[in-house]
Amino acid sequence: MDTMLVPPWLESLLSTSFFTVCRTHGDAARNECNMYCLDCEGGAFCFYCRSSRHKDHQVIQIRRSSYHDVVRVTEIQKVLDISGVQTYVINSARVLFLKERPQPKYGKGVAHICVICGRSLLDPFRFCSLGCKLVGVKRNGEASFTIEAKNEALMERREGISRGEEELREGSQQQQDIYPPTPPPPSSSARRRKGIPHRAPFGS
Repeated sequence: MDTMLVPPWLESLLSTSFFTVCRTHGDAARNECNMYCLDCEGGAFCFYCRSSRHKDHQVIQIRRSSYHDVVRVTEIQKVLDISGVQTYVINSARVLFLKERPQPKYGKGVAHICVICGRSLLDPFRFCSLGCKLVGVKRNGEASFTIEAKNEALMERREGISRGEEELREGSQQQQDIYPPTPPPPSSSARRRKGIPHRAPFGS
């Protein structure tokens, strides 16, 4: 798998079980293992584990929606290119789902579906979840998860636009060289040349 397209921690994140009771802090109030460290890739942990063992690490918090794991867009987009994945607004926060959600067959009139699992989507996205995008990336490599790749693509697009503008300007200049502008007609007040023109003598 190309690590330029998929960060090494993503598959570990998607295979992790969340919302179990922390073994170390089982008696504490916030003992749900709903956090994941991108630096350690060591499984889920709770709020207290984060304070003690992952204080200066990159940590994301997993949340639940209808018994499915979600992550807030504001958190995940800092470390992952999530373009193409359907997002939803839940409790006034925009989130996306980690894994594919099984769905009964949809009826007619569904405009958008996930290209991997066929789940109906609300908007013209390609994937219903990070898991389905991962399958798509590994299958054909057309998409990427890395922020660097996304930035490079944007730079290439911008450079392409700049080059196009330069070519357009060059083309305009060539057009002027091939077809010089017609000189304006002489003014009626312009002075006429004095004298009578003489023909050149015929050669013998």
